Order: sequence, then structure tokens, then C-alpha cells
Amino acid sequence: MAEDEITTIQLKKAVVRELKSLRRYPRETYNETISNLIKLAKESRARRQYDEFLHRVQQAKMRELWDNAEDEAWENA
Repeated sequence: MAEDEITTIQLKKAVVRELKSLRRYPRETYNETISNLIKLAKESRARRQYDEFLHRVQQAKMRELWDNAEDEAWENA
């Protein structure tokens, strides 16, 4: 499919109103608005994946720091 091909999609009027409210400037097209939403969704997904990765790494490090014999000795003192 070529980049300049155009299609028609049907949207509920409530969705169109929401799209209008998200425009950055009054003459922004729905195509531009939807493209911006797609870009934001992709960035958000990438950020979530990175945050989840950091969380997993931090969990392992925290287990290493807290699950040790010295701490257990203090708990039983």
C-alpha cells in the first residue's frame, strides 16, 4: 500500500469530538491528530517496557542485598 493512499473510516460522533479536543491547533487534520496519538502510544509502550525491565533488575538486586545471612542474624538477635 502506498503512503499517499487514503481510506475512509467511520467514527462515532463522540470519538470525533474527542479527537477535536486533542488537536494542537484548530486546523490540525484528524490524520495528524491520530498520527500523534499513535506516536505517543508507541513511546508510552517503550517507556513501560523500560520501566518493567528496570523493576526486574532492581528486584534481583534488592533480593541480593536483603536476603543474606547478616540480616537474618540481626532479625534473630
